Amino acid sequence: MKLQIVLEPSDEGGYTVYVPALPGCISEGDTVDDAVRNISEAIELYLEPIEDDLVPGERTLVRELTL
Repeated sequence: MKLQIVLEPSDEGGYTVYVPALPGCISEGDTVDDAVRNISEAIELYLEPIEDDLVPGERTLVRELTL
């Protein structure tokens, strides 16, 4: 999966980084490399399924999709 990220210089130093395709997925880092590493972790957490939220009905089908 490929996602576009946007890095913006922060007024306090370092970078703020976000993913336009994933609303609310934002992070920061002191360097570009730190910011990219941090947003990678944030993306993984953003996309991680939360099993507790999944309460399928009796006739509901649940499948796993790998991208």
